Amino acid sequence: MKTTKEKIIPPPTEAQVEQYLKKWTELHNYVLQESSLKKLFHETYPNNNEMDDVLIKVCALNDFYGTHILSPFNVAKRIVELNIDERLAKGDMVLVNEIAANEINGKKKNFYSFASKYCSHHKPQDYPIYDFFVKEVLLHFLKEDKFYSFKKEDLKNYPVFKEILLQFRKFYHLEEYDLKKLDKYLWLFGKEYFPRKYNEVII
Repeated sequence: MKTTKEKIIPPPTEAQVEQYLKKWTELHNYVLQESSLKKLFHETYPNNNEMDDVLIKVCALNDFYGTHILSPFNVAKRIVELNIDERLAKGDMVLVNEIAANEINGKKKNFYSFASKYCSHHKPQDYPIYDFFVKEVLLHFLKEDKFYSFKKEDLKNYPVFKEILLQFRKFYHLEEYDLKKLDKYLWLFGKEYFPRKYNEVII
């Protein structure tokens, strides 16, 4: 069991997951934020072939999650051009990296965390979310327990990232938890034990 300067970092267990899932239900702002996004993505604008529909989803995600998309219009345009609905329905993992790859004012941008969130809000059971806290937790337990063989850069290859999460779940005997519940646990756990430095941005 490794430690930070402040806290002992406990290993993943069912009891740990249950503890953080209970915490999640008590975070009313996040619960309402997620329910409003669910309504937006699944009821109001479920498809991705109209620019105005996609743009409002991009803006909502960007605002709620602070994903630092400086040009939502360009990102929405990219999504519409990719014609993603059929591929989303099939659970195409490669789609995340394709949505992430953007060019803004002649500069290449990789909005990887945002892209994982965009796909996840359409199909949360198929598309796990990548963010700073999830990354830090996975890297910590890779070093601690070697639960799977991968490198840090592998986390930015989305199909590999999903496989890493599945192996994490298997190694720690957490198979009863779906990817959405696992995401909530990892995010809250990471937020507590691996706080982000001021102005540190992950996209």
